[in-house]
Amino acid sequence: MAADGEPVGVDQVFLALERELAVFLRRARASSGELAREVHPDLEPSAYGLLVRLADAGAQRATDLAGFFGVGKATMSRQLHALEQLGLVARAPDPADGRAVLVRLTDEGRERFSRVRNARRARYARRLAAWDRHEVAELARLLHRLNAEQEGEEG
Repeated sequence: MAADGEPVGVDQVFLALERELAVFLRRARASSGELAREVHPDLEPSAYGLLVRLADAGAQRATDLAGFFGVGKATMSRQLHALEQLGLVARAPDPADGRAVLVRLTDEGRERFSRVRNARRARYARRLAAWDRHEVAELARLLHRLNAEQEGEEG
């Protein structure tokens, strides 16, 4: 170990990236809690991601949602039940397989989620207004690459 507590021989560029990602993720978790409360005061922060997935991908089976988020069926069932109780999602038979059930956003859930998502997007636009559009595009491209490579490792 070096005098600053960092491992000897570790590339400082990667250490800087690790620090910045840690700050970014910490802020994202806090933001997720705020966004969840904006959708509904009783919404769990972890359930906000479910709303994102349902808004982006449409109706899904609970087992597919559990797989996407890497959680167990029981955990997913509890989260979906809570969202149902809040009137944000509903379950309906899968027209392709009568034995299966699809979870979808309700009209109220879609309206509440869209309002919060649009406000969040406007905040991003304000925060990055001073950035060159090419820098924003490059950041998006690099984050996409990082996410895609991580998904490849997990899959």
